[in-house]
Amino acid sequence: MDDIAPKVAERGLLRVMTCGSVDDGKSTLIGRLLHDTKMILDDQLSSLTRDSVKHGTTGEDIDFALLLDGLEAEREQGITIDVAYRFATTPQRRFIIADCPGHEQYTRNMATAASTSDVAIVLIDARKGVLTQTRRHSFILSLMSIRHVILAVNKMDLMGFDAALFERIVGDYRQAAASAGFKSITPIPLSARFGDNMIEKSPNTPWFRGEPLLAVLENIEVEDDTRDLPFRMPVQWVNRPNLNFRGFSGTIATGRVRPGDTIEVAGSGIASKVARIVTFDGDVAEAIAGDAVTITLEDEIDASRGNVLADAEHPPLASDKFAAHMIWLTDAPMMAGRDYLFKIGTRVLPGTITRIRHRIDVNTREKLHADTLVLNDVAKVHLSLSHPVGFEPYATSRDLGGFIVIDRQTNGTVAVGMIDNELSRASNIVWHKLDVTRAARAAQKGQKPAVLWFTGLSGSGKSTIANLVEKRLFAMGRHTYLLDGDNVRHGLNRDLGFSESDRVENIRRVGEVAALFADAGLITIVSFISPYRSERDAARERVGEHEFIEVFVDTPIDECRRRDPKGLYVKADAGQIPNFTGISAPYEAPENAEIHLKTVEADATVMAEKVVVYLRDRGLIG
Repeated sequence: MDDIAPKVAERGLLRVMTCGSVDDGKSTLIGRLLHDTKMILDDQLSSLTRDSVKHGTTGEDIDFALLLDGLEAEREQGITIDVAYRFATTPQRRFIIADCPGHEQYTRNMATAASTSDVAIVLIDARKGVLTQTRRHSFILSLMSIRHVILAVNKMDLMGFDAALFERIVGDYRQAAASAGFKSITPIPLSARFGDNMIEKSPNTPWFRGEPLLAVLENIEVEDDTRDLPFRMPVQWVNRPNLNFRGFSGTIATGRVRPGDTIEVAGSGIASKVARIVTFDGDVAEAIAGDAVTITLEDEIDASRGNVLADAEHPPLASDKFAAHMIWLTDAPMMAGRDYLFKIGTRVLPGTITRIRHRIDVNTREKLHADTLVLNDVAKVHLSLSHPVGFEPYATSRDLGGFIVIDRQTNGTVAVGMIDNELSRASNIVWHKLDVTRAARAAQKGQKPAVLWFTGLSGSGKSTIANLVEKRLFAMGRHTYLLDGDNVRHGLNRDLGFSESDRVENIRRVGEVAALFADAGLITIVSFISPYRSERDAARERVGEHEFIEVFVDTPIDECRRRDPKGLYVKADAGQIPNFTGISAPYEAPENAEIHLKTVEADATVMAEKVVVYLRDRGLIG
C-alpha cells in the first residue's frame, strides 16, 4: 500500500460519467468494472448474486447492472432512473463514477451528472449503432464543457466481435460529434457482461490495437487549468462567530490566493487586502481552486452571500444581461417574459428569459425558431436579471458560468444553463434623474399612490366593481386611472393574442404601466383576468409590496357562465375560443389576496364599498 498511495495522489481524482441510450449497458459496465477491480465487498457480492436470481436478465450469470440499479422501479423496469454514484480506487487513480439514465425522460439527471464530470463514457449498443439519444447526450456533453469521450461500443459479443462493424459505428459517431469540440474520442470494443476489453485486452478482438477501458481511465490526462486563472470565490456565507472575527467563507472557483493579495468584491470596485486564510486545520499560506476556506480582510467591506471575491487587478465581468445555452427540464413549457429565479454561483435573484434566439435540433444541430421550450429542448436564449452579478463564461468556469432556473411558484428546478457571454448594453441609454419625485407627485394630489389589481374569471364582475370603485374615488376628489383588460388590447396590447406566452407579455406590459402610474402618484385600478400567479407576483414586485393591493373577485365558474355578459362561455364551450380561461386554459386563484370579494354574497355596489373602506383603513385615502 505504501507504493500505491503516491501514484494515486499523483494522478488525482477523476470524475467519470456513463451515458447513452436505454439498455446500452451502462449499469452493467460499471458493475463489471467494480467487480473486476475487486471493489465489491463479499457481502455485496452475495447480495448481488441473490438479486440476480430474483431480478436478473442474464440467466444464471451475475447481473452486474443490479449493483447500480438500486431503486425497486429500476429493477422492475430494467432501466436506470436516478443517477447512481460509485467510488473506486486502483493503484494508479481514484474515481467517482456516475451511472446516468438513458431514457429521454430523465435527460435532466444526465445533465446534472455532466455538470461535475471530467470524462464521459458514451455507450453504444453494437446492434443498434448511433441513436438519437446518443446524439442528444453527446451534444449536452459538449455544452457542459466535457472535452474527453471514451466511446464504448458494447455488446460486441452479440455481433461476433465484427471489426468492420466496430469501425463503421466509430465513423458514424465521429461524424455525429464533429462539431462538439471534444479534444479526444477514444473508441473501445467491449462486452461489459463478459468483461472483454474491460480490465485486460480481449483475445476476441485481436484486431483492436488500443488499450482496455481501465487502462484508458487510469492514464487519461484531464486538463485542470482553473488554478492558473485569476482568483474568484463566490461567498457562501459571512462567518461571524464573535465580535472579533469576520470572514467570508466559500469554495475557491478559480485561481489561488495568499495573505497580502489585493482582492475586490466583483462589480463594486471596493478592494482590500487578504489578512488571513482560515481552514478547519488552521491558517494556510496559500489556497487554490477547489479549496474551501474562510478569508479575512484588513478592512471592513460590504459583502454578503452571493457576492464574488476576485483578484483586484483582473476582476471578472459583472452584468445583468447574458446570452446562454439552456436545457429545459420540466413538462411545463418555458414562457419568454415570465419571471423566474436564477441561481448563479451562490446568488439567487429574479430575472426573465427575454428571448429565445433559436432552439437546436440535437440530431442535425439545425437552429430552429421557437416561441417556447418544452421538456429536453436545448436552446440559445437571452437572459435579463434584476441585478448585475460577477460571472465567467461557462467554458472558463463551471462554478461562475453555470446556472439553474427555478420556478417561483413550485420552487422546482426547471432548467440548467451555461453562460456564453455578456449582452452589450446600448451605451447611450442611462437612467435620468428627475427632480420631481414620486412622493412630491403624490403630495401634490393629497393622496398616497396605490395599484388595485382586480383579478378573476371572465364574467366575475371585475370591470363592473372596478368601475364603481373609480367613480367613488373620483367623487371623493382622488386622482385615479383605470386600466381595463379589453380596453388595453385595443391599443397598447393590440399586437398580442391569447396564447400562454401572449398572456404573459400582456400582464408584463400592464404591470410596467401600472408601476409608472403609481410613480406619477395615481391610484391605479387594474382590471385583468391575469390568470397566472407568477405574473401577478411579478407585477407586485415592479409596483412595490406596500402599494400593490390584490383584489380577488371570486365568482364560481357556473355563475360566470350564467351571467356570460359577452357570450364568451357559449363560444368557448363550443370550442370556438381556444385558450379560454377556466375552460381550456388554467386560472390560478390568489392564495393571499389583500381583498377577497365573494360576489354571490352581495351586489357590486357593496363590493365596491368594501374596497373603498379597505383603502381608508390602510390610510391610503382620507
